Amino acid sequence: MITVVGSLKGGSGKSTLTFNLGVWLAMADVDVQLIDADPQATLSDVTEVRVEEGFEPVLVVRDRDALTPEGLAEHEETLIDIGTADMDAVRTALSLCDRVVVPVPPSQADIWSTQRFARLVRSVERERPAEIIGFINRGDTHHAVRETNEAAAALVSLPDVRYIKPRLSQRTVFRRSFSEGLAVFELEPRGKGAKEFYALAAALFPHLLS
Repeated sequence: MITVVGSLKGGSGKSTLTFNLGVWLAMADVDVQLIDADPQATLSDVTEVRVEEGFEPVLVVRDRDALTPEGLAEHEETLIDIGTADMDAVRTALSLCDRVVVPVPPSQADIWSTQRFARLVRSVERERPAEIIGFINRGDTHHAVRETNEAAAALVSLPDVRYIKPRLSQRTVFRRSFSEGLAVFELEPRGKGAKEFYALAAALFPHLLS
């Protein structure tokens, strides 16, 4: 399966999600490759840290040149991190993928951005439509704050986007683990961040758990 992780806004957590999913899939003995098609190259940076620290499993990360039918067919699973600074790579990735996963921070601006991004996905010529999956990322951990639930309700109502309930909260452990080249569940296996990630991974890859 070819999964694009993308959005129109920076800072949505695309690279963090792609990296964590990549480590999780590799630990499950899945033949997975990561493609860093974002000129910011954050995904490449974190995987370099992982190699330097000697952490295993080692992730296979390729650049935008791998965005070809042949390059994408070489592995069982492919995760593609895209960035709007290279719209040619974005459109190429969207034309070749099976689905698009959109991390959506809980703000009205991000809901509007997700709506525009869904329209962009639909505008790309392809044989069959790509599935668009949205979830709340960097949600507030305080239950008294209503913005996260309000954003989730708005995300549910977006046409062409399939909302999934598992969400990731705004937790320091995600930033700390990323800077150390570790997945959140490697740094704090019993932490709340790991529990949230496992629920999201199970929703995105249920076929691997059956």
